[in-house]
Amino acid sequence: MQTSNTKFVYVPSEIDKSESSSTKVSDEKLKQALKILATQALKEKTPSMKDLENILDGVMQNSSSKDQFNSEQETTAYGNSESMTKYLQNLGYLKDNKKWLTKKAFFEIGQKMLGDIIKTINEGNSGFHETKNIGSSDVMLDTTRKFEVGDDIRHLNVPATILHLIQRKKSKKESIQFPLEIKFDDFEKFETKEEVKVAVVYCIDLSSTMKYSLSSGEGTRIEAAKKALWALFVLNKKFFPNDSVYIVGFGSLAAQINPSDIPYLKTYDANDNFLHYTNYQAALRLALKILKKDGSQNKRIVMITDGQPSACFVDNESQKNSILADKPYSHFYRPDEPTLSKIKNERDMKLDIVNESVYLCYRYRQVDPAVEAKTLQEAKKCRKEGIEIDTIMVSEESELLSYVESLEKHLKGRAYYINPEKIDRVLISDFISNRKKILHSRNG
Repeated sequence: MQTSNTKFVYVPSEIDKSESSSTKVSDEKLKQALKILATQALKEKTPSMKDLENILDGVMQNSSSKDQFNSEQETTAYGNSESMTKYLQNLGYLKDNKKWLTKKAFFEIGQKMLGDIIKTINEGNSGFHETKNIGSSDVMLDTTRKFEVGDDIRHLNVPATILHLIQRKKSKKESIQFPLEIKFDDFEKFETKEEVKVAVVYCIDLSSTMKYSLSSGEGTRIEAAKKALWALFVLNKKFFPNDSVYIVGFGSLAAQINPSDIPYLKTYDANDNFLHYTNYQAALRLALKILKKDGSQNKRIVMITDGQPSACFVDNESQKNSILADKPYSHFYRPDEPTLSKIKNERDMKLDIVNESVYLCYRYRQVDPAVEAKTLQEAKKCRKEGIEIDTIMVSEESELLSYVESLEKHLKGRAYYINPEKIDRVLISDFISNRKKILHSRNG
């Protein structure tokens, strides 16, 4: 087979300055576009692809009019013959779906959010929940030591063990015969590092009050909470791939959320057939169910809410009658099939349904005794399993913290009262520090 003798001539070329400028413009516009995507995805009402196209093109045109570059350079930046959404689709950031962010966009935007948050955090020496302790675990080190009674045979250093046998035989001038006669003193094992593995369930309140605007007027409580969880999940995947982060959304009932759906979470309202109440018990019950299946050593539940519980489960008719005897006009709720189907279709959420009815009782700045008892009962079940429970209050009303402080006193957990606009810094700081200190106190 004959080889080709084609000659190639390489000629150095100068980089066109205008091309370099257009690339720079393209990078700037891409960052701006991704920022717009993040803002729009977090909104209570996620825009459709058509609405998103109008928003993007409008912002880009306004931005272009302020640039000092001519129209020809702008064409090179992303092509004015196609819409910005089409351009982002070609780059792999958008897909034609009601949840239009791709996996690439989800992680790239989340990483940008995370970077902005990390800049505002003084981590000090809190570290990335690492350890220097040598102990029993599955993380093997290069160093070895003599095998001891009770050590895991899986960590045996076979070459070193055989070498000890040979050295022992040689020192006694004995011949080596097969099968090998290995003695206990010959065994050598790899040392292992104690692994800090974490599983945490973030239970985010989707009750109707979470749609209230922030004091600054920029966004809502639910948007601030979603942004924090978005960045936190990216942090987890990037730095702690062995850890587990789960998301549960709850109102009157709870549902496990796919982390990639965090931006699209919506609060419930009166049109959602009594799902807009706050049922701590539903969130804790589902979180416990999730964590029981996880093999991590350290387990934790973090409640993110702006109010006190206003709902709980009623296990049987006796409990129901007891409540009715005290409050004859009490309301009990069980979602029907049309409601369940609506939530599944519109939100892609499967509610964790149980046989019990939900007792609904909202009392302004007070908790109904039946709701309080059931909530504490469920929380104690979690603590019995060794699961820590912390509660973050994203509300400007400090009075609401009194119930949460009382709950955490029973559970030996921690209660945070924070400005909703700082929730991202609290969650990221707390996760990185391995929950070893309270980073933000009530007055902090």
